[in-house]
Amino acid sequence: MASFFRKCREAVQTLGRRPSLTKDPRQLQFEADVNRLFLYSSYNRLGKSADESDVEKIIEEASKTSFTDQVTQVQENVHSQIKTFSASMDEILLPNDKMVNDPLGLSQQESTLPRRSGLSLAVGRTGSSPNNSAGPQTRPLSQAEVSQKLKDQLGFTLDVKPSQISHKDAGRGLFLDGVADVGSVVAFYPGVVYSPAYYRYIPGYPKVAAQNPYLITRYDANVINAQPWGSGGDKRELWNGRYIEEVKPDMKGAEKGSDRIWKALSKPLEGKQGDSGEVIERRNPLALAHFANHPSKGVLPNVMICPYDFPLTENNIRVYVPNIMFGDAEVKMRRFGSFWFKSGVSKNNMSDVPTLKSLVLVATRAIQDEELLLNYRLSNTKRRPEWYAPVDEEEDRRRWS
Repeated sequence: MASFFRKCREAVQTLGRRPSLTKDPRQLQFEADVNRLFLYSSYNRLGKSADESDVEKIIEEASKTSFTDQVTQVQENVHSQIKTFSASMDEILLPNDKMVNDPLGLSQQESTLPRRSGLSLAVGRTGSSPNNSAGPQTRPLSQAEVSQKLKDQLGFTLDVKPSQISHKDAGRGLFLDGVADVGSVVAFYPGVVYSPAYYRYIPGYPKVAAQNPYLITRYDANVINAQPWGSGGDKRELWNGRYIEEVKPDMKGAEKGSDRIWKALSKPLEGKQGDSGEVIERRNPLALAHFANHPSKGVLPNVMICPYDFPLTENNIRVYVPNIMFGDAEVKMRRFGSFWFKSGVSKNNMSDVPTLKSLVLVATRAIQDEELLLNYRLSNTKRRPEWYAPVDEEEDRRRWS
């Protein structure tokens, strides 16, 4: 196993010297990350029977596989694990007759799902509260009970408790309870997904991070806000992304000129944004990635971020993907410097299948009963917290170039 990690590091280090790769630093870092994910997730898919010769084959295959094909393979590898997880959750939560006769609970959903405006929910407008009980009848298990049963099925679950990191701002951390192999999907990053067209609707805009540490940005600029998810819940319900607490912008001092320009150029789109309500299993034991801490100085992370484009045609497992998209259609945006401009409705690059832009955490080594540590890669162009120790300053620079 040690040789696998060493060879993976060597393979990633040589990635930047490949002439086929872009010279754009940000894209280069994305391609390096995808290369790592290709190696880890492909190794995981081989299972416990993988040996040294398989490692050599995977690394050789990675060197010959185009970036686009690597992205596709990573998505397939991750999706395969999500399906296994979902099958385990069905077995835990659904009565046997529901699994056989009505696995999706469609007959009940059609009569219980109210229709509401995603805009009114996402910006905190009040209105009559819907009946949040929706979907098929599930076993009356608490979140803790579901978590323990999932560990029995998959070999691991997650727990949130005081972090073992020494700095005073560490607070709670995310711990893996059990054993997970390298390349395992160990957590979902839950919450509301905002494409650049809807940045203005992120609570606290334009200083969205001032009072919200649970925001994360994908390479494609989609932002996920996990704050409304909290720690999940104790039932399957129509989740609409209503915020646990309102996030207000930092009003200290005068507004900067750059903020005024941003507001002027990023006017909100008019009209209805669509219905963001989705039946989601709030007892999902793995929907806790937003509690993962950044490692202390000299400590390497044991998980990494993986963009996961969930195909919305997979109705039977939709309830286990803990995200909702803000807005109806994915609007194509063009970036000029720090600003985004609308340029039409986008289509998926890989296929015509509609997807939900989410994130998962993938284990970068075997993990057993320990805290999950994620490289935050904070931008080096802004003032960073005192506790932040870069894992790799060059990666930070490329990520935010």
